Amino acid sequence: MTTTRACAARLPCPAPHTRHWPAVTTAALTATVTVMPGFTVGALAPALESGLGLSRSAIGLALSCFYAATALGSPIARRVAARFPVHRVLAAAALSAAAVMLGASQATGMISLTVLLLLGGLSNALVQPAVGRLIAARTPAHRRSLAAGVVGAALAAATFVPGLLVALVLPAHGWRVSLLTAGLVALLVTALAPLARAPLEPAGPTRTGGHPRTGRTLLLWSSAAALAATGNNAVATYFVHLGTDSGLSPTTAGHLLTASSVLAIAVRVAAGALTDRAPGRNPTVIAAMMCTGGFGLALIAAGTPVAFTVGALLAFSAGWGWTGLLLATALHLVTDQAEYAGHTVQVGIYTGATIAPFAFGAISGALGFTPTALVAATAAFAGAGAITAGAVHLRRSER
Repeated sequence: MTTTRACAARLPCPAPHTRHWPAVTTAALTATVTVMPGFTVGALAPALESGLGLSRSAIGLALSCFYAATALGSPIARRVAARFPVHRVLAAAALSAAAVMLGASQATGMISLTVLLLLGGLSNALVQPAVGRLIAARTPAHRRSLAAGVVGAALAAATFVPGLLVALVLPAHGWRVSLLTAGLVALLVTALAPLARAPLEPAGPTRTGGHPRTGRTLLLWSSAAALAATGNNAVATYFVHLGTDSGLSPTTAGHLLTASSVLAIAVRVAAGALTDRAPGRNPTVIAAMMCTGGFGLALIAAGTPVAFTVGALLAFSAGWGWTGLLLATALHLVTDQAEYAGHTVQVGIYTGATIAPFAFGAISGALGFTPTALVAATAAFAGAGAITAGAVHLRRSER
């Protein structure tokens, strides 16, 4: 009955017998490779600094350009995602990411690296709006948190390959071969795009917001995503730097980055599956995850190998495990504007990601990693507060 009423209201309705998991998995893998240029360059930052003669702040600025291009390009990407078939949007995004990393393997300086990352950020902007449309149209309502969790795991999975590259490829073959390998991985994902092909409901009008209460709530949640992503993205970007500063070897830090990525993927998928049973509690779960991430960042500030290991696991798993849940929650709030929901979450996450690399690199270069990690922890706690404020505002406006 619920599905029938939704279809009558012209909302996106998944076909009851449509196999949605191949499409969701394809979207998750595409989301992984499109954000990989930023994480790969971040993981290889020490080698890039010596190889290209760049400072930590210069690498941070180039990475901030990647994330800024994603955030600023999101409004246009939202319209593209609404106009073209999802599988074509995903294929174009994955192919662009592959080209960016293959090109970066031949970079000769700051300008070429930054231009390539800018282009990569623009293609990365295509993914979340397309994913929002895909999940709303093809995934049953009682599986949307799980589907969004699978796609949200892409941010964690995107650090998995760079971790392997730092641990296995970089020591023997250098940073250029490492980037070349990452580009080839992204190229393989392009071939999977046809799995996301399916008849979708006609995209709704690309409005910039719904009911005023919805718009204010989404604004608060987008701000929360920006705050929390600032700290967690900084850790993901400078993981190897932070690990070695805490007393770990670069190879050990690379292995730990890979292990943290696997744990983060598991947490995101498990959280999505569990919260599908009570989606109304998603904001509470998200706020708790952000607080846990803030605690992990505070541990990283201690600067010891044990504290870094425990803090990194917390920051990666729970502290960064909320992205898929936030997408599912936004989709539940604006079901008839799936591209807008994906766009709003994406803007928040990548605004924080834009601030993180350059700010973290500049502040840590001047003051050290300890006070910088504490600032990142404060941002995570502030994000939890903004999530809670948005949920409270929504409940009051519904009375």
